[in-house]
Amino acid sequence: MSTEKYQETYIQNSFADRIGGANYGKDTNIYKFEKIKRAKQAAKKDFPDIELIDLGVGEPDEMADAGIVAKLAEEAAKAENRGYADNGIPEFKEAAAKYLEEVFGVQGIDPVSEVVHSIGSKPALAMMPSVFINPGDVAILTVPGYPVLGTHTKYLGGEVFNVQLTKENNFLPDLTSIPEEIAHRAKLLYLNYPNNPTGASATPEFFTEVVEWAKKYNVIVVHDAPYAALTYDGMKPLSFLSVPGAKDVGVELHSLSKSYNMTGWRIGFVAGNPLVVKAFSDIKDNNDSGQFIAIQKAAAYGLSHPEITEKIAEKYSRRHNILVEALNELGFRAEKPKGSFFLYVEAPKGVKGGRRFESGEEFSQFLIREKLISSVPWDDAGNFVRFSVTFEAKGEEEEKRVIGEIKRRLSDVEFEF
Repeated sequence: MSTEKYQETYIQNSFADRIGGANYGKDTNIYKFEKIKRAKQAAKKDFPDIELIDLGVGEPDEMADAGIVAKLAEEAAKAENRGYADNGIPEFKEAAAKYLEEVFGVQGIDPVSEVVHSIGSKPALAMMPSVFINPGDVAILTVPGYPVLGTHTKYLGGEVFNVQLTKENNFLPDLTSIPEEIAHRAKLLYLNYPNNPTGASATPEFFTEVVEWAKKYNVIVVHDAPYAALTYDGMKPLSFLSVPGAKDVGVELHSLSKSYNMTGWRIGFVAGNPLVVKAFSDIKDNNDSGQFIAIQKAAAYGLSHPEITEKIAEKYSRRHNILVEALNELGFRAEKPKGSFFLYVEAPKGVKGGRRFESGEEFSQFLIREKLISSVPWDDAGNFVRFSVTFEAKGEEEEKRVIGEIKRRLSDVEFEF
């Protein structure tokens, strides 16, 4: 056996079971987002002269506010900001606590003991199970939902229990559907509102129910809130921490990615129960050395100017209005969400006199391959597709043109619902 072949064999047999063990890399399944990527590439190749309209991308289409960018440049030029940030600087933590009070009405958050920065929400979700999960412990997640906390729960030998979100229940989990045996074994309950992908919003009444349920079963709540400040039509931004008793049972994760057009900057924070924040900080201290101090200072500037987010929300609200109207004129039953930049729409059953769509994925593939409109299918709560209003368009007239083009492309077929 050659040295090369030997090396390949022992490395192939050395992968951890959590990522597939000796079978790592041999899985022939094509995952949803890879299918979307391939379909987009094929559509561009087959129709190079036709504009591809991307309603699938889940990140803002504009740069961060000029004031935030200027603050970064100013702070990056200072020698004192060059070093490790570890678990964060006081300036950012104080800005986060003030932001929670000013925007969400959350009172009494101690910036010293109840806030810690994170390098975006995703790493925070990945690290949180290490604070609590032992082999056999349970984390409860919703379906559909963002899977990172569940993935790392499984990495640690824990189990994931999924609660179905349904249109009939306004895409809120029915906590009474969780079996007693699961509730007693559970360590973590992961929630995300306004929700990705459904766009659904929580209510104070629902969060009050969550607090009562968590206290009954001694479960820690992790509320992921990257879209919390993006609300529309008079809906006030709602924080889990604004509900009485919430700080007794959990934490909330905030990110500047979506609300401040800062996806690539990787900055957010965890706030709430001081013991959870302390333990998370200890885990974090063994995972990273903190985000660049200049980014934290630029983010603190952003948090102190919530009007930046309000302006962004106005744009998304306007786009939602135009897109919902266009889709409904085509026969869809689209409802504008109260928050987030996602529009969750049931897929048609097919084209009248033509092809059938047995799933959201089949409809999504039809949209990209035949209409050059990219979306994201979600079939784990019915046959839905997710449209994002973060498509690229400069100004209101361009927004109207893009959505008008979507309507024009879909007008040459009659859908059945």
